Amino acid sequence: MILFVPLCLVLSVFCLALGLVLPLVRFEKLYFFNETPSLVELILSLWTQENGALAVLVALFSVFFPLVKLVGIAVEVTAPAEKGRDSRLARLLPVLGKWSMMDVMLVALVIVAAKTSGMASAFTQPGLWFYAASVVLSGVLQIRLRPH
Repeated sequence: MILFVPLCLVLSVFCLALGLVLPLVRFEKLYFFNETPSLVELILSLWTQENGALAVLVALFSVFFPLVKLVGIAVEVTAPAEKGRDSRLARLLPVLGKWSMMDVMLVALVIVAAKTSGMASAFTQPGLWFYAASVVLSGVLQIRLRPH
């Protein structure tokens, strides 16, 4: 049980990294055209298509907040018990946790919209599952580290 927290932390970081670079969803249009963008590719695409504000928002909620949350959890794990748990960081982590599943929900909405519009078929890809696993693992870590 003593290895549970470090193992979950390492797995969460690993899953987040894979979730950012692996394809999130596959769109099939007219059975000939396939697109399988990753989260990083989506952000870069938004930026190059002059949707800078949207690219910054997606990057903030899908890359920056999860990274800050994982760094915060790592600090909580390694900080001395009398000092780390009473910090501002301990109060900030639950707030960041509330925004963690936003990307998974947005991708699910895009898949539903693509399927119901009839313009394309959409299928989940490993990136979405790794990203979701990272969110779940970091949530478990937050619950585990929360003072009882």
